[in-house]
Amino acid sequence: MRVLMVEDDLPLAQALGEALKRRGILSDLTGRIDDARQMIETAHYAAILLDLGLPDGDGLSLVRWLRGKNNPIPVIAVTARSAQEAKIAGLNAGADDYVVKPFDVDELAARLNAVMRRQGTLAGAELRFGNLRFDTVSGDLVVGDAPVVLTARERQFAALLLRRFGQVVSKQLAEDQLYGLSEPVGSNALEVQAYRLRRKLEAAGATVRIETIRGVGYILREGAAA
Repeated sequence: MRVLMVEDDLPLAQALGEALKRRGILSDLTGRIDDARQMIETAHYAAILLDLGLPDGDGLSLVRWLRGKNNPIPVIAVTARSAQEAKIAGLNAGADDYVVKPFDVDELAARLNAVMRRQGTLAGAELRFGNLRFDTVSGDLVVGDAPVVLTARERQFAALLLRRFGQVVSKQLAEDQLYGLSEPVGSNALEVQAYRLRRKLEAAGATVRIETIRGVGYILREGAAA
């Protein structure tokens, strides 16, 4: 899962980004509303974590812009505004949840998963295909009854493929989710991730396989690798 964090307190944003990463949630960061709009139009995000007091305006203007474009992406307002009236204003503007600073990171991660489930972004806490089971909360992957040890990016890739099994996942979407806009991506970085994940699934006896669609992307299909 990759989210967009709109937060102008850089030390807080960096600390939160690292804490979320340890929980399997990757993030891109900006501290301005105008930049956030461009990033949303350029990349694919599972959700937005939005501060409300930003240098170029009220964060709720971003929520109104999204809803005005009929963009249903989940938004959690993460702010120091604790008054009941502020919470009501945020929810009425179209935010899906409201978290007051300071907050517990585990609670924020749980709320993030909850709003995504409510909007259908996650089809429950567990993804299944063939003999694969993936826990979207813990990031644990099991093949049959055997756990498979994955790196953070391999978990992201596995989740992306499982949510779209039988459909082609474009190379651009996979790079957005695994690396985002702020991290340089080598020409064969994604291919390396696919190769490593494919080998681990094969070694564990998976009844599904990752196929490469040349020049397009990847697809998870039924049937073990030949």
